[in-house]
Amino acid sequence: MRAVARRARTAAAALAPAPRTLRDAALARIADALVARTGEIVAANADDVAAARSEGTPESVVDRLTLTPERVAAIASDVRDVIALPDPVGEVQRGSTLPNGLELRQVRVPLGVVGIVYEARPNVTVDAAALCLKSGNAVLLRGSSSAHASNTALVAVVRDAVAEAGLPADAVQLVPGRGRESVTELMRARGLVDVLIPRGGASLIKAVVEQSTVPVIETGTGNCHVYVDESADVETALAILVNSKAQRPSVCNAAETVLVHEGIAGAFLPRALEALAEAGVTVHGDAAWQKAGGAADGRAVVPATEADWADEYLSHDIAAAVVPSLDAAVEHIRAWSSGHTEAIVTRDTAAARRFTALVDSAAVMVNASTRFTDGSQFGFGAEIGISTQKLHARGPMGLPELTSTKYVVTGEGHVRR
Repeated sequence: MRAVARRARTAAAALAPAPRTLRDAALARIADALVARTGEIVAANADDVAAARSEGTPESVVDRLTLTPERVAAIASDVRDVIALPDPVGEVQRGSTLPNGLELRQVRVPLGVVGIVYEARPNVTVDAAALCLKSGNAVLLRGSSSAHASNTALVAVVRDAVAEAGLPADAVQLVPGRGRESVTELMRARGLVDVLIPRGGASLIKAVVEQSTVPVIETGTGNCHVYVDESADVETALAILVNSKAQRPSVCNAAETVLVHEGIAGAFLPRALEALAEAGVTVHGDAAWQKAGGAADGRAVVPATEADWADEYLSHDIAAAVVPSLDAAVEHIRAWSSGHTEAIVTRDTAAARRFTALVDSAAVMVNASTRFTDGSQFGFGAEIGISTQKLHARGPMGLPELTSTKYVVTGEGHVRR
């Protein structure tokens, strides 16, 4: 692993000063190569899929693992989209001429060597490689063992294309090994790897954050909340709640808890239970929700436990409570949120302002679904992940978040006195 990291460091030094035209040419070659070599990619993926099914892997996970010719074409299209994004490298953040005549500029530069640890989603292999190349970074990829054959094939395609474009192939490498020891080595490669980004479930992220000596950007875990304020329009609130929960429940920006002001609960809860039932969602509710769900028609509510408030279900389940006030909703969110995304539905601008001021999460939505917390939805074009921490990057991480800055100071023989 350390030999691979050293090669990545050498590649990063060569990649950082490469002009945008060269990096974009490499991305174009990658997109073309993915299409041209779809057959070998899909064949390698079939081995992973067969192994996963033989081990009894849930079909939802198998689906995320599976690559088809159509999915490979979509991945290639995503790479072409990255080409069109603005290049952050060299962008001047601020500049001035100091009183002593020195010219000061703060410019964006690549992070260097970026390590990505992720689970059974082989599309991440190409997405991460493309974003790192575009931002001038070398990347070390450590996917799950369940996608090893797929990732090996994808990285081979990418490396060949990068080399054909005239850039070092070692700018994109797969971390060797399939066991935990390779992840451990990656986490301990401080001085060789500049930053580590885990993408996956809560247990993976927790392990990397707690065990890594390499700086980590924490991403992904999403215990997201929708708060329906007393002044909310019921139809608007229903649409936002169902979309936040059920449009795609297995992703980090799906809502996991709904909080409803007691002043609107009488009108809202029966309608919400009906709408959620129609969407196939099971409600884990407090006493008020249980009372409202006492009717038949498939609307019975599962009694909520304390564990439900903390749970990132990633399924057709949602925790639900009635609260006496906006401040009580905020207090609940502060106690249980993972800091990803929270939403308020309200017609009261003062309530919206108070909610956005008090809630400390990476994204706060006003009268909009939590599902909008996404790099492409925010207009960033693509993302490496969604950061739930506060240092360096927060929220959807696009190309600028894969850079740092340095100061360039220009003088005319200046010496300090």
